[in-house]
Amino acid sequence: MAKTFYITTPIFYPNAKLHLGHAYTTTVSDILARYQRLVGNEVYFLTGSDENTQKMIDAARKEGKDPIIFLDEIVDKFASLFGELNISYDQFIRTTDQQKHWPGAQALWQKLVAAGDIYKKEYEGLYCVGHEAFVTEKDLVDGKCPDHGVEPQFLKEENYFFKLSKYTNVIKEKIESDEFSVVPESRKNEILSLLNEGLQDVSFSRPRKADWPQSLGIPVPGDDTQVMYVWCDALANYITALGYGQGGELFAKFWPAQVHVMGKDILRFHAAIWPAMLLSAGVPLPKSLLVHGFITSGGKKMSKTLGNVIDPEELLAEYGTDAVRYYLARHISPFEDGDITREAFKDAYNADLANGLGNLAARVMQLAQTHLENGTHPEAAPFPKEYAEALENFEVHKALGFVFEQVGALDQKITQTEPFKVVKTDAAAGKKIIFELTQELYTIARLLGPFTPAVSEALKQAIVENKKPENLFPRKD
Repeated sequence: MAKTFYITTPIFYPNAKLHLGHAYTTTVSDILARYQRLVGNEVYFLTGSDENTQKMIDAARKEGKDPIIFLDEIVDKFASLFGELNISYDQFIRTTDQQKHWPGAQALWQKLVAAGDIYKKEYEGLYCVGHEAFVTEKDLVDGKCPDHGVEPQFLKEENYFFKLSKYTNVIKEKIESDEFSVVPESRKNEILSLLNEGLQDVSFSRPRKADWPQSLGIPVPGDDTQVMYVWCDALANYITALGYGQGGELFAKFWPAQVHVMGKDILRFHAAIWPAMLLSAGVPLPKSLLVHGFITSGGKKMSKTLGNVIDPEELLAEYGTDAVRYYLARHISPFEDGDITREAFKDAYNADLANGLGNLAARVMQLAQTHLENGTHPEAAPFPKEYAEALENFEVHKALGFVFEQVGALDQKITQTEPFKVVKTDAAAGKKIIFELTQELYTIARLLGPFTPAVSEALKQAIVENKKPENLFPRKD
């Protein structure tokens, strides 16, 4: 029986171009979504942009543009990159959407008020614009945010607060029992350590600034001098996109989410603040969080100063969509930091794709075209246990590694059986071997579906029509 599967990426800040980390998060999410569709489940895949932010306003001003025009231009670039990466999302949510997002976010706020979990007080503290969050002295390194290298601003203002501290113990219990699962174990331990210290109440609104456009910043219900701060605005996207607070059929059908996919820098928001909000509102918690590491280059954080920034669009232009998807899925673990250099990418491309999969497909289909009269229509067998279990456990690198073990094994089978010789002395025996090779190549093509969808389809079509596919991965010198 088909099940529903709801998967989300974070919503990304539209203050600049998306980088390789965003491409990774979204590609991993897409692989998991495509796999679930292949096994017959009904999938809903959400991504989007986090637009009601000071960071975005500052970026628009820096370019001398109206914030809304600036936003639309950046979001178009998001869509373009996701198109180039062949991301099969069902909805792109924008937090400036006053029809879809704002009513749900305000409905959630009112649930928190009804639970007695919102109160107003004056607050002073250090504010990091890069994180759109208040920070403490212990979060800083040499007085600066370690992620952005900038000193936080000192702010003093009256805000609404959320009683996050009230939910420390219940969240801890749900994470420890894996009712609310945090993957991998290292991230689970990290958030449990934070919970053991006890959660502090968090600011939930900001005063509306006079220079903010009215179409940015969701008014706090009953107090339009304040706008919702990032938590009840940004985090709420996961349910507002499904029509929460507006009688949405999608919400009834797909919530709770099976998995929120994100980078480790936003673990605390998703594993502490988000579940507390849902508990306060009486909404079921998501089933799991998949928290991946950062992508470095040459062992160092990518930076313009070091000159080691790798633009995903440059890789896509040079190597193509499926090659980029392949590298991200196979050579970067979703459970720890991963590294990429242009040299490593090129080496992997030539070894695994051009000389490996591409060469295998050409060899098998040359034999089939020469010696078989018709194409083949293989039955869709169940997915191998090792492959299926890896993807069910979010181990995309392990699943793709298994597929390329099959590529190597099939290549070896050709070498051992030498069908090109057998067919000359015993036509029937030779053709039987070649037919088996096409069947096994079809299985490989099918297993590649979630990872390299265009190549998967091209291979399957070539086998069914008994033709040699175009050069799938031209070698790069």
